[in-house]
This record gives sequence, structure tokens and C-alpha cells, in this order.
Amino acid sequence: MVELAHSAAAVRSARSKYRWIVLSVIVVVYMLAAADRANIGIALPYIQKEFGASNAQAGMLVSAFFLFYSLGQIPAGFIISRLGVRLVAPVSITLTSIVTLLIGTAHNFGMIKIYRSALGIAEAALPLSMLSTINRWFPAGEKGLATGAFLSAAKMGAVIAPPVGAAIIMLYDWRTMFIVFAIPGLLLALIWWWTVPNDPRACKRVNGAEADHIEDQTPAESGPKRRQRDFGALDKVLRYQRVAPLASSKSVFASWNIWGCGLGYLLMTGVVNVLLAWLPKYLSEVKHFELMQVGFIAALPFAGGVLGNIVGGWFSDRILDRRRKPTMMISAVATCVMMVALVYAPNGLLAVSLLLFGTGFLLNIGYSSFSVYSMGLTSRSTYPVAASLVNSAGQAGGAIAPLVTGFLLDSYSWTAVFIFLGVCSLAALAFVLTIAEPADTAEPAAG
Repeated sequence: MVELAHSAAAVRSARSKYRWIVLSVIVVVYMLAAADRANIGIALPYIQKEFGASNAQAGMLVSAFFLFYSLGQIPAGFIISRLGVRLVAPVSITLTSIVTLLIGTAHNFGMIKIYRSALGIAEAALPLSMLSTINRWFPAGEKGLATGAFLSAAKMGAVIAPPVGAAIIMLYDWRTMFIVFAIPGLLLALIWWWTVPNDPRACKRVNGAEADHIEDQTPAESGPKRRQRDFGALDKVLRYQRVAPLASSKSVFASWNIWGCGLGYLLMTGVVNVLLAWLPKYLSEVKHFELMQVGFIAALPFAGGVLGNIVGGWFSDRILDRRRKPTMMISAVATCVMMVALVYAPNGLLAVSLLLFGTGFLLNIGYSSFSVYSMGLTSRSTYPVAASLVNSAGQAGGAIAPLVTGFLLDSYSWTAVFIFLGVCSLAALAFVLTIAEPADTAEPAAG
């Protein structure tokens, strides 16, 4: 027994750690992509003023991105399955940068809508490329943390975009902001091509010990089967059970577990995207903050989201023993509570800042679990299809909710918006309760 422990320790010490370099590239790339989509929030009041657009029209502009982003998910999943992420991801990054630059050249509202729609198509393959890369580059016990870090990058992009965008607008104008945000992507496309192969064993920087660890074949893991913790009554509520891996695209599309997860993600993504697109307008028009104050305060939900994604991923992996539903449920309930709190939010700078930071943290505790969940149901070859279905549903919610918000603001008030978002989070909880919590399955090591 002692010899086995020494052997496992020796393997760990000799194991390369290149998968964490890959994750670092994923985080930086997705942070930039998220900033490219989030910068519309700080620019929106200026675009509305220049072109005389109503709130409903502004909602359509925001939703145009997410509509085409959603429609592009499933085709992107099949393309990634055929061509691999080493080719697809750099092309998607490059196109994202080009279209972001074009938004800054638009001279009528119709062209901005066209370019925002094109941005959705350009970015559609990015989250699937990154989730597929995580699925291939990380063992089961690290996927929650890695996915949490990946999704925290989206929040970091949303943290960067408002203050940086506000500073550029103050110094120049909103068009210059889009042009500046477009530049780094071209370099990052090359970095991805150089550093992220499709498969760990094809990478010269990954030794055999790390490749075995990624495939769950290290000596420590090839002995007696890991005994899963029993959570008793909680497991009955979660419907914790062994499920056969979804081994074909047809089985993925026929699985209610995948659809239920996707519908829950649709509703929670809607909440996130309303905050992303409309929060600066709320802070300036309702709370009457100055532009640079708006820039920093609008970033706070996403700063909280960075912490929430990482803590939630770790909690799901380590404390909950890879169970994903509990954190989804926590986020849904907590988000509803925070939306009610925002209805009665005070006008003080500190109070609003703390409330928005807390909202972002609680909303994102379980946000990464919606993406990790289907990893426990699929093989590595079918995961891109499952991820594309879940993400397509999620981004459909991202398209619908900002549009509904625009109509609610034209007809009612921000109180109606926050009530709408609270109802969305409770509906997400209802869908999550209908799906099973998959116990560990005998997943093939490679697809």
C-alpha cells in the first residue's frame, strides 16, 4: 500500500502540467470575445442618441447578436466534430475581430444590426471549441473547476468592457471603442494555433504521465474504483443515478436530460444578458450615476461572476463529488431573491455596488454547471453536439430576454424588468428539477 502511494506521488511529480497552459489560453481568448460582445452595453445610449432609436429597437440590436449566436451553435458543433478546434477556433477568433471593427464603421442603425448579427455567427464556434477542448484536456475531477475558469473569462470580459469602453468614449467616441477592442483578436488567433492541439497526446509538451492523468489512467486511479460519496436524501431529490452514455448524435437529441438542462440554461442566460446589455442604462437613467461610475459599477456583477464561477466549479467538483444540479438550483433560487432586492435597491453608490456584486456571485455559482452537466452524459466524441444543443438553447434565452426588456421599458418600468427576471430564474429551477443527476459512467477515453 505504501509502495503504491509512493508510486502515485512519483507519477504526479513527473507529470507535465501543460493542460493549465491550454486553460490559460482559453481564458484570455474568451475574455476578449466576451468583451467584444459586452461593449455594446456602454455604447448603447450613445448609439440610441445618434440614430434616434427607441428602447425596443435597442433591444432588437442586442438580441440580434444572441439570436444568430444561438442559431450558429448546432452547426458549429458538427463542424468542430469534423474539423477539430485547432482550425475552427482561430478562424472564429479572427472573424470576431473583423466584425467588431466593422461595427465601429457603421453609419446607420440598420448596418449596426447587420454587423451585430454577423458577430453572433462569428463567435458561435468559440464557446463550443473551448468546452470541447476542456473535455479533451481535463480529467473528470478537474472539469468543473476548468469550466468554471472558462466561464469566469466571460465575466472578466464583461468586467473590462464597461470601464475601458467608457474611458475610450470619453477620450474619443463610441466608434473608436469598437475598433480598439477588435485589435487583440488577430494575435490571439495565432497564439491558439501555435499552442492548442486537438488532442493532448498529439502535443509534444504533454508527457505520458499527464496524458494518462487526463484520460483517468494514472496509477492512483487505476486501482480500486473510486467510491462515490452518498448524500442520502439529497441524492433522492437530485435523482442521482447511473445513466448510459449518449453515444450518438441521435441519442443526444432524444435525451430529456440534455433538453431540460438547455431550457434551464436558456432562462439563466437571459438574466445574465439583460444585465450585460441594459445595466449601464439602468445605472445612468434610474440611479443617475456619471459615465465613469457607470463603467465601474456595471462591471461589478461580472466581477462577482468571476468569483462565483470559480467557487461554484470547485464546490461542484470537490464538495459535491461532481454533482452539478445542486449549484444550478442554488443559483436559480438566489437569483430570484436578488432580483426582488434590486426592485428595492437604494440609490447610494456603495449599497448598489455591493448588491450588484452579490447578484453576480450568486447567479454564477451554478452557471458553469449547465455546461459541465452534459459531460457526465456523453462520450468525448458526442459532447460537442450536446454542448451545442445546450448552448444554442442558452443563447436563445440571451436573445429573447434583452428584447423583452426593451418592450417592458417602453411600456412599464425597471420594476417590471426585475420581476420578469425573477420569474425566469424560478422557471429555470423547475426545469433543473426534472433532469437526472448522472453518476459516473464508463466513458471512453477518447472520441
